[in-house]
Amino acid sequence: MRRNIFAETYGIVAVGVLIGILAPLLQKLGNPGNMGICVACFLRDIAGSLGLHRAAVVQYLRPEILCFVLGSSLAAFLFGEFKPRGGSAPLIRFFLGFFAMIGALVFLGCPWRTILRLAGGDANAIFGFLGLICGISIGIFFMKQGFSLGRSQRLSFSAGLVFPVVMAFLLFLRVVLPPIPGEPKHDVLFYSIKGPGAMHAPLFVSVGVGILVGFLAQRSRFCTMGAFRDLILFRQGHLFYGVFAFLVTALIVNVLLGQFHPGFKGQPAAHTLELWNFLGMVLAGLAFALAGGCPGRQLFMSGEGDTDAAVFVLGMLIGAAFAHNFGMGASPKGLGPHSIEGVIIGLIFCVVVGLTMRRKTA
Repeated sequence: MRRNIFAETYGIVAVGVLIGILAPLLQKLGNPGNMGICVACFLRDIAGSLGLHRAAVVQYLRPEILCFVLGSSLAAFLFGEFKPRGGSAPLIRFFLGFFAMIGALVFLGCPWRTILRLAGGDANAIFGFLGLICGISIGIFFMKQGFSLGRSQRLSFSAGLVFPVVMAFLLFLRVVLPPIPGEPKHDVLFYSIKGPGAMHAPLFVSVGVGILVGFLAQRSRFCTMGAFRDLILFRQGHLFYGVFAFLVTALIVNVLLGQFHPGFKGQPAAHTLELWNFLGMVLAGLAFALAGGCPGRQLFMSGEGDTDAAVFVLGMLIGAAFAHNFGMGASPKGLGPHSIEGVIIGLIFCVVVGLTMRRKTA
């Protein structure tokens, strides 16, 4: 069997260091503050660019997300790990993705952005980080009680290709239909002319970083949710060392680039409502744990042909649209009109799933 050095401890630490360097650099080159890479925020922007919501300040077809999938697919094909599979409670996974996005957009960030917010000095992210750990811990409790979404089945080669091909098509659209300064719409795509959606690194940089991170994350199985799950459940620090390296490296790079601004007030794309920063990420962390991976990991698995992971990502995409169309997300000004209801309904859904989806015993 071919040795995979990236799956070993030193390899995953190296991947964490690399992401910790590249994410702040993307911010320096144009991505929003403390948002060099954020799967939740970037999927929200993609939903806006496709016209699924009309929040004009968060519409951009983010190449990083598309290339995470394509980079993962490239690695999977090269190393014989493209294995189409699916059929493990897809509808449940869709709504786990849906509510994970609601929680993430109440906090304003995914686990990766939680780390980047901490590394940028945003003290509000402490509450999101604690909520993430709490949500994952609740998920672990359900796992100990026999929680399972069931086994996936082997699928045809073409089934596994669908999601990567869609991502390639969207990247093609981004290349041939670029933003036009001052124009909010370019044929089929919407683009922000102000706000976070109008802030982005050069296309070739975003594509290169996305392919590289997708490739290496597929090889290393990098996953923030998995890191804390393994540390809490199995007392294994293998994945956690990579996440810790990500945090420390991003902190150092932010200091060197002048992007470290400690405090609670005036942080980019953040609010100071401690309880909802916490509860938003409790919901997101629980949904990630029940689905078996953080949003980044779901993208990387979808690149390997995992259609269940792709369904989760689609759930997040639609969740982002609902969050903005029905006032369930948050903003730097505070909660939306229905953020509280969204989090409560999401928590109820996840708890019911955790209690009722059990392994069948003979």
